[in-house]
Amino acid sequence: MNIIDLLVKDAMILNLRATTKEGVIDEMIASLQANNRINDAAKFKEGIMHRESLTSTGLGDGIAMPHAKTTAVNEATVLFAKSTNGIDYNSLDGQPAHLFFMIAAPEGANDTHLQALANLSRLLIHPEFVSSLKEAKTAEEVVSLFAAAQEVQEKEAAAEIKAAKAPKSEQDTKKPFVIAVTACPTGIAHTYMAEDSLKKKAAEMGVEIKVETNGSDGIQNRLTAEDIKRADGVIIAADKKVELARFDGKPMLQRPVSDGIRKSEELITKAMNKQAPIYSSDGQKDESNEEVSGSWANKIYKDLMNGISTMLPFVVGGGILLAISFLVERTLGDTSSLFLFLNSVGGNAFNFLIPILAGYIALSIADRPGLMPGMVGGLIAVNSNAGFLGGLAAGFLAGYTILALKKGLKGLPQSLNGLKSILFYPILGLLIAGGLMFFIVGPIFATINVAMITFLENLGTGNAVLLGALLGGMMAIDMGGPFNKAAYAFSIGIFTDTGDGSLMAAVMAGGMIPPLAIALSSTFFRNKFNEDEKKSALANYVMGLSFITEGAIPFAAADPMRTIGSSIVGAAIAGGLTQFWDITIPAPHGGIFVVALSNHWFLFLVALAIGSAISAIILGLWRKPVTTN
Repeated sequence: MNIIDLLVKDAMILNLRATTKEGVIDEMIASLQANNRINDAAKFKEGIMHRESLTSTGLGDGIAMPHAKTTAVNEATVLFAKSTNGIDYNSLDGQPAHLFFMIAAPEGANDTHLQALANLSRLLIHPEFVSSLKEAKTAEEVVSLFAAAQEVQEKEAAAEIKAAKAPKSEQDTKKPFVIAVTACPTGIAHTYMAEDSLKKKAAEMGVEIKVETNGSDGIQNRLTAEDIKRADGVIIAADKKVELARFDGKPMLQRPVSDGIRKSEELITKAMNKQAPIYSSDGQKDESNEEVSGSWANKIYKDLMNGISTMLPFVVGGGILLAISFLVERTLGDTSSLFLFLNSVGGNAFNFLIPILAGYIALSIADRPGLMPGMVGGLIAVNSNAGFLGGLAAGFLAGYTILALKKGLKGLPQSLNGLKSILFYPILGLLIAGGLMFFIVGPIFATINVAMITFLENLGTGNAVLLGALLGGMMAIDMGGPFNKAAYAFSIGIFTDTGDGSLMAAVMAGGMIPPLAIALSSTFFRNKFNEDEKKSALANYVMGLSFITEGAIPFAAADPMRTIGSSIVGAAIAGGLTQFWDITIPAPHGGIFVVALSNHWFLFLVALAIGSAISAIILGLWRKPVTTN
């Protein structure tokens, strides 16, 4: 399939009316819908905004490529649009965007579609082509420019294949040789733009390069063992996980995919001069020239989230089955086979919570050698009554114990390297981390855990309401981010340690408020939302009732002050009311579908309705009426 087959002339917008980033996105989505290229504008926009929340698709040099791959797309399409004055699109270079390519890829896009989209991305690296697009006056001229550029691209690709198959001259073998891997979350645009930018810059610098792409169409141009052996250095320009163990012992730069596009010369220079950390497949790096990537706080948060996200299925599945078993117990008694089955299955799932949490925190820190001592440390935390907090401590303790062992065993003879992962790390890691947990850390956190539970059990009504309001409000601050996860993790900790679901009621109500408030506000303050926002907001009824706070993210990203501010107020009120009325929910997730398990299900719904209504009214009054151009 050619690129021009994806361009729809009737959908092109050669003079955008919008003046804001979200306005541009809305205007382009409306054109896609009008031309029957998508079947659900709200769902498609949700995919677009989710991608924008990861990193801006404003690539710099006046180009933006918003894209999404979703079932809302009827047919693979590239919508071209232009803005004469330029739009502030939060681009990587801080400059206005003039050219927009909205890529709509169906969920089951075939290799032909994906290859065409990849070729489009590669074309946009060429300044001459971009300049000619800026001057285009008609849709026909745009299509003609793409047809000509694609013809040139195909000839260059054929020449590149021919050159790769030709025997290398002595001069070629003396060139610096660099290898790279590019990957982005969706694998549609940035992956291939980074590839082409690196290849183009390497050619200018007289450097031989081979680039492997990890895109939506799978891994292309895969690096061989011979490529890796011969390379002077490795560039990983990726925003998602790629296979790294094969680069053991090579100088490696790990950067965002955007650096592959915009900082290709810097990356190639450092890689060919071996100005990069030496990568080891067991997680060990040569620290003599290592570059700092991200803060300690970000690293700890990532490790913590790896444990919590892996633990959540056990929490949700086990917690809900346990809660249902309690309902069965009330009706059929505690000797019924249904109660015994549900209680046993749910209870067994719950028994894994803290070991899984600790193990996967340690895995995130120290790779596979950290998993076993982390899980055993988590089990010690359970047995010593150190609870959820002890499990957190066990995970970090085991992870950093393995990292210390990796550094300490770095000087072992090469002949003993094979024993590290199968002998030294498991035995020494378990001995050290397990010993510290058993004799020191476990007892300390057991004391803390008992004191905290005693404190919570003796909270007066006023203090309980304040705690519920705090947790409920935190759920709405970043809607799935660190504050949200901290409140949720704290409540799960109390729930797993005591079986008390009162704080779960607070965080569940707080997490349901933002999407419900947006949906209600768009329904009753219709003049404050444009048509696409109103359609998108309808989906938030379902997401809010299902306790999916992330449904509010596109609105929060577009208008953070009003959306987040109003959500926090309603979420805090709802969270406080759950504690004032002594509401408990013995299930960690499920929203409206588990409300029947509550001791006061009607009061929970009242608290939810009050919080949602207050947030919706504040948002509706705070937003400005929509004006049409």
